[in-house]
Amino acid sequence: MAKRAIQTIREKNIVINNIIEMMLARSNFLICGHKSPDEDCIASMVAFAILLTKFDKFPQIYLPGSIPDNLQYLVKICKYNSIRIVSGTRRILNSIDAIVICDTPKPSMLELNPRIARMMKDDSIVRIEIDHHLGGDSDYIGMPEYSLVTAASSSSELVGYLALKLRTRKKLLNKYLISDPFSRNFVLAILTGILGDTQKGQFLKSRREKKFYDIFSGMYNTILERMTVRDTNFTNMEQIFEELQHLTEREVACFNYINERRRFSESIGYVILHEDDMDHLYREFDHEIITTVTKAIANTLAEKSGRLSLICFADQAGGEKLVQFRMRRGHLFRSFDLRDVLYILNIANGGGHEGAIGFRFPQNSIPDIDRYVEEMIPVIEDAVERAVKA
Repeated sequence: MAKRAIQTIREKNIVINNIIEMMLARSNFLICGHKSPDEDCIASMVAFAILLTKFDKFPQIYLPGSIPDNLQYLVKICKYNSIRIVSGTRRILNSIDAIVICDTPKPSMLELNPRIARMMKDDSIVRIEIDHHLGGDSDYIGMPEYSLVTAASSSSELVGYLALKLRTRKKLLNKYLISDPFSRNFVLAILTGILGDTQKGQFLKSRREKKFYDIFSGMYNTILERMTVRDTNFTNMEQIFEELQHLTEREVACFNYINERRRFSESIGYVILHEDDMDHLYREFDHEIITTVTKAIANTLAEKSGRLSLICFADQAGGEKLVQFRMRRGHLFRSFDLRDVLYILNIANGGGHEGAIGFRFPQNSIPDIDRYVEEMIPVIEDAVERAVKA
């Protein structure tokens, strides 16, 4: 059956709500695209994966072939957003419970290996589809109730539209400690796909397509102008992509600085960033780079420890001197609900969900951060052991 545009806003909202529900309910996502993927295919896969990491999910992107040099920045984005790319000899990890198919007109064009082909036939694995190819000899690949298949300039635009809908779900975003789904790297991926499929905006057809292009390009220019030290307005996309390369190099430096300070207890990989560390980081890097990198390191440490991670940092970005704590749980470790830490430590100023929490204290209440963390870790370790044995 040839793909057709979703007819009403109500139908589109139902599909989007179904997809969001699955993003929350499932944990291990495999993201696939078409053979010989182009800019929109790769960008929409990366953008959807970035959204999943914001909800502490484990996305893997299947890209077995070579990735064009001009899209290598998307690979770097994946590295610093804890997104695994399955390519070459790298195998798919864990038991996949959801497959996301991006920008693929029909089943015969889907990039598969024997394991993925078997998973595609398993109805216990949810199949989500994001695509803008309609009519002709197109055909649906995803499950109908999870197929955001409709008219758009690109599949990347549809991922951006999904994020715009997410942006209105304030309670949900607060639960997952998400200030805004539109981070720099997410918007960059969306724009990459739109520009790739429309020849840098030349072939935008409808008022709706032009509207979304203006929304996302406006967001990205605003983000970059706020984050860079250069007193420059970006007049074209080449300048934006050039600036991205510079910012990505800075992410590497930020990652290395923080990662050098990692430590491990029996169940927790952790980092403590003191006031002088944070002074250095804020002199060298902008707020979003620090946020992106600390989250990536938290995810990495949780997986390396096999259980939990803890990032502790002195923070005065908002004008108030605080000590901030972020904890994450390894995606295979389900025996402990991190919200119990808030109860055990009698913390009022904090929140989150079972897989990730955040909490904070005034700095003057914790004169010695190292000692506080050293005393906190055995208490958490003991609670973890009791939960594992229960």
